[in-house]
Amino acid sequence: MREQDRIERARELYELAMFGGDTSALATADRELDAVEAAVSLERGKLLHVRFLDDRREDPQELVLFERAAELYHRLDDATGEADALFWIGCWHQVVRDDTGTGRPHFERSYALAQTAGDQKTMSYAVRHLGFAEKEAGRFDRARALLTESVSLRRDIGFLPGVAAGLVALGYLSAETGDREAAIGHLDEAQNIAEQCGAEGVLGWIERARTHI
Repeated sequence: MREQDRIERARELYELAMFGGDTSALATADRELDAVEAAVSLERGKLLHVRFLDDRREDPQELVLFERAAELYHRLDDATGEADALFWIGCWHQVVRDDTGTGRPHFERSYALAQTAGDQKTMSYAVRHLGFAEKEAGRFDRARALLTESVSLRRDIGFLPGVAAGLVALGYLSAETGDREAAIGHLDEAQNIAEQCGAEGVLGWIERARTHI
């Protein structure tokens, strides 16, 4: 159901309670608005995260929004939404605060919930960042397996910008482990895919990656 439809439904339920005397309608109205608030909180948090990546200025409201979304989705028994919100909580800790240890359990829970819900896109994000955690810990074989899984999940659902981004990560890992030929191969494939789908931002990542291998 679209957010505007949920708001209209909540308005109807309010009138049913207020003028029709059916106060049992209030609980349903709350759930409709919780779903709207959860979606808005999650998307606002994502916008703040992109702003952080652009200017590297932390906004503490980002975590507040993701935690609120996770709370509401959990209350709504929405595993897909909760998995997405938990991933972003983990991402805040790992990327904004450089605290992978705190972020990791959120990625693990996100992956498990997304797997239950059949949400391969969120699975791909969670396992990607678990791969980064393994790389940070120096467990390169495990990191490669997780990053490869992320790319495979994205290929399965046709998420081409995500495939290209995943190949960039594999390129960096290959370069770091001394396999320059594999690194160049990953970046060449990433470039072809990014050009195909118009992922200009990823093309910038590829250009920067080529200067480091």
